Amino acid sequence: MAADVSEIDALFRLPLDEFTTARNALANKLKAAGRAEAAARVKDIPKPPLSAWAVNQLHWRHRKAFDDLLTAGERLRRVQATSLRAAGSQSGGLRHAMDARRDALAELTTRAGALLEAAGHAATPDLTRRIMTTLDALATYGRQSGGPQPGRLTDDIEAPGIEALASLVKGGRARGAARTRVIPFSQPKAERGGDAADPAAERRRREAERKALAAAVRDAERALADARKAAARAETTLKQAAARAKDAEKKKETVAARLETLTADADRARQEARRVAAEAEEAAQAVADAERALEEARRTRDARD
Repeated sequence: MAADVSEIDALFRLPLDEFTTARNALANKLKAAGRAEAAARVKDIPKPPLSAWAVNQLHWRHRKAFDDLLTAGERLRRVQATSLRAAGSQSGGLRHAMDARRDALAELTTRAGALLEAAGHAATPDLTRRIMTTLDALATYGRQSGGPQPGRLTDDIEAPGIEALASLVKGGRARGAARTRVIPFSQPKAERGGDAADPAAERRRREAERKALAAAVRDAERALADARKAAARAETTLKQAAARAKDAEKKKETVAARLETLTADADRARQEARRVAAEAEEAAQAVADAERALEEARRTRDARD
């Protein structure tokens, strides 16, 4: 193991702009401790793109909703496998499983938009599509050994191809290195031998398989369409919010200019009031002086008389 699990997990919990600095610091720490090989492995961990970072945050911050998606994906695979073994018979459980998976995917996509907004990133349609595609792929891979490791994604994940999907539906196990974006799956061989001697049964099995895969594709397409609609609504809301912010900024500038004008007018009014008050005081003093002079003149006149 390159480093302690908690130390690696801590890297992927960080805000995206802190990842590189923290990764390098951990590598230096390991190197100083004499763990050169572990340090080199940590240093080689690539910084995730914003879309993969958002999916990692969903794993760490919204674990129940994230686990619900994986569980829904596993339940859908079990129901599809049952449908295949029943030579094409489909129960209401298949539609219910598809709906549960789609609902879990839509909820996480919405939560991802909120995480991005809280981190100061715009949930653009392309970014939302990439997040939804990775979540859809994780739901398909589920908890298969050798599959992508949720919470530590360093790139977007693509859904498996039709052959790999068939293997998953039948309960096949994943093979291949975890570094690959699309993990190959082995095709079960022993399962095909029983129906080889019965062409009709083989045709039914193939038809059931085709229907199950077609249903899975349709479900994924609907989930993608829902996510695109959500992304479009988010973009519209973002544009409206930006327009309101711009309008509010203009109003703020107008109010600020008006306040500046009113402040200047108030200053001039105060200065004028002080001037008038001084003049009034001088006038009052002049009246008092004139009254005293008049009184003195009257006393002088009366004394002479």
